[in-house]
Amino acid sequence: MSKSISGFSKLSKSKKIDWIVDTYFSNNKNAKHILKQYWNSDDKLQQLHDEFIENTITNYYLPLGVAPNFLINDKLYTIPMAIEESSVVAAASKAAKFWMDRGGFKAEVLSTTKIGQVHFMFQGSFESLKNFFSTIKSKLIEDAKPITKNMEKRGGGIIDIELRDKSHDIEGYYQLHATFETLDAMGANFINSCLEQFAKTFKEEALVFKDFSESEKQIDVVMSILSNYVPECLVRAEVSCPVTDLTENDNMNADEFARKFVQAVNIAEVEPYRAVTHNKGIMNGIDAVVLATGNDFRAVEAGVHAYASKKGKYSSLTHASINDGIFKFWIEIPLALGTVGGLTSLHPLVKLALELLHKPTAKELMQIVAVAGLAQNFAALRSLTTTGIQEGHMKMHLMNILNQFEATNKEKELLVNHFKTHTVTHSAVVEAIEKIRA
Repeated sequence: MSKSISGFSKLSKSKKIDWIVDTYFSNNKNAKHILKQYWNSDDKLQQLHDEFIENTITNYYLPLGVAPNFLINDKLYTIPMAIEESSVVAAASKAAKFWMDRGGFKAEVLSTTKIGQVHFMFQGSFESLKNFFSTIKSKLIEDAKPITKNMEKRGGGIIDIELRDKSHDIEGYYQLHATFETLDAMGANFINSCLEQFAKTFKEEALVFKDFSESEKQIDVVMSILSNYVPECLVRAEVSCPVTDLTENDNMNADEFARKFVQAVNIAEVEPYRAVTHNKGIMNGIDAVVLATGNDFRAVEAGVHAYASKKGKYSSLTHASINDGIFKFWIEIPLALGTVGGLTSLHPLVKLALELLHKPTAKELMQIVAVAGLAQNFAALRSLTTTGIQEGHMKMHLMNILNQFEATNKEKELLVNHFKTHTVTHSAVVEAIEKIRA
């Protein structure tokens, strides 16, 4: 039976596990064995992982795969992908090979501006507030110099600070809306530190601003925090080729394929129910690379989906066209990524993943990640508009089903061969296993 506990965080790792298995598991010996089974035998490496987060009890593995043959801006990449979903790596690899023979992917970073805000309440004249902001704006930037000096040496720092009136949404609500350049760092800690300094200076200076009334001096800062919505931190990736090149064999009609492909994208642009699944497929590729390179995939997800709704309706992140016999497929997406700081300098596999990618800058990583999303979407739409999504996906999922039934190596060999010429469904696999075992 569940029970509460006091001082759990102060317990040793071993004592934490003892309490968990005794409280929640009927077979506590087996539960403890599974938890310890995933510990790393290298004590120093295990301690590193233990200290990434709080109350660590074990490691949670995800497969780290690679998708080779990505030609991006005439440079070849093998892209690392950390993901548990069957067929994602295979689909990315297939799309990469397809486009490598057709000129590869082109990508460019459009902008790299990141955003943070100080949210505050002010009861008084907006004209007085504007005058106050004009008076102290330079001091806000100056007081943050101890935080920004190293970033400025590298060419980054604070770009601008604006005063924004949001009182039409909430009475008395205003913002300091700040923009930043953080170069190869994702920059969350840098931005938040700057914002908190802005807030401190803002409140202190308000208390001595001679044109404020006593009530106006009492500015109430609600919070100071970066935004994961980064519509000005944009990257574009695209592929294009003559429609006649959109075939790998004589059984596929290139014109028909191109037409249906563009229609599928158009549907995702206007139909939110389709757009969500369409974009989820894109994020299969994006999240896998973001995770493999030690970046924050939750922040990326939040910002990307907000961007997909920027026109007031959720829509496709990718677009396609056919003009003068040329097929074009592209994505424009906001990505705030880093290649220094955080896990990028701590996690050994992240370091390895970045080295595999030729130690990219943040801009280069933005391009690689956008391409991974575009490739994933191309592969999905190619299947959807030709054979259907299940044929390829279920064949990749076959091994998961076999492992669920603890198939032996011999059984796996027999069944993989069997399903090369038969449709894979869960029930069909069960029937085939039972037949072999009978």
